[in-house]
Amino acid sequence: MKHIILIAVLLAMLLAAMPAMAEPGQSAFEVLPVPEPNPDSDFGVDINVNMDTIDGYLGLSDAVYRDMRMLVDPYDYDAIGGSSIASATIEGFALVPYPKLAPCLNMPEALGEGYDGPTLFSIGEDGAYVANYAESMQLLERVFPKDRAILLMCGAGGYAGMTKSLLVGLGWDEGLIVNVGGYWSYNGGHSVPIASDDSGDGLYRFGGVEFFDIDFTHLTPAQ
Repeated sequence: MKHIILIAVLLAMLLAAMPAMAEPGQSAFEVLPVPEPNPDSDFGVDINVNMDTIDGYLGLSDAVYRDMRMLVDPYDYDAIGGSSIASATIEGFALVPYPKLAPCLNMPEALGEGYDGPTLFSIGEDGAYVANYAESMQLLERVFPKDRAILLMCGAGGYAGMTKSLLVGLGWDEGLIVNVGGYWSYNGGHSVPIASDDSGDGLYRFGGVEFFDIDFTHLTPAQ
């Protein structure tokens, strides 16, 4: 009997220590744990809300979900066991290509050359983010509302971490931004296909998810 009681107590302690899972439609402000980067993560992936637990935090109100990958990334992520093609994402996440927001920093040499086109922001010598276009902040605030929780993902967690640094550096509340990690380690039940090669011709067709792209030709260069 003592053994049964001890097991029950241990289970109760374990359940109490686990973050509460949310019901779809609940407010993110009620159920999301305070963001806490995992000290063992190179990218600042959250210790509570990550690829192992994200299924329990989908569909929340007062939250936006952003996948920071490009549809096809010039970096050779296949060289490090990932994928340069965003073949799938998680239900509710909209794609926003981080490389078009700001420069990619400290990328592994094995990836080769990445995106070298225009970006909404550059990074000054002092590490501050500088708007390259008059509309840069307006576009950023449209995609990442300051009054909502922001859940970020990418392939491995790097672009999501860079996005969090960008937002915090420009005045967003760090306590509302969660890096949930990378799709390449996701084993949950809410995958949504993006790219397909059904014909076998080697040409991928994209569709099925919301995608925020940036048309720089319609933007006004900052003075």
